[in-house]
Amino acid sequence: MSISRADIEKVAVLARIKVDDEQVSALEKDLGNILDLVDQLSAADTDLVEPMAHPLDAVQRLRPDVVTETDQRAAFQAIAPATEDGLYLVPRVIE
Repeated sequence: MSISRADIEKVAVLARIKVDDEQVSALEKDLGNILDLVDQLSAADTDLVEPMAHPLDAVQRLRPDVVTETDQRAAFQAIAPATEDGLYLVPRVIE
C-alpha cells in the first residue's frame, strides 16, 4: 500500500503541521514503508493463536490491604479556621 503526496499534504493541513516539499517526499517513503509493514502483519495467519491479556506470564504483586495510618481528622480540623460536622468550611467562590 502506498500513500500519495496529496494524502500527506491533507493530513498535514488537518494536523496543523507545516511540511516542506523535501519533507513530503521523505514522509511519503517512510509512511509507505510503515503501511507495507502493516500489510505484512495483517497477512499473517493468526487463526490458531489465542488472544492473551499480557505477553508474559506475570502476576501483579499486591500488598496486604491493611490500615497503616491512624485517623488524624480531629487534629487537622482543630487547626482549621472553620469546620462543621466534620467538614471544612470555605468561603463561597461561585455566585
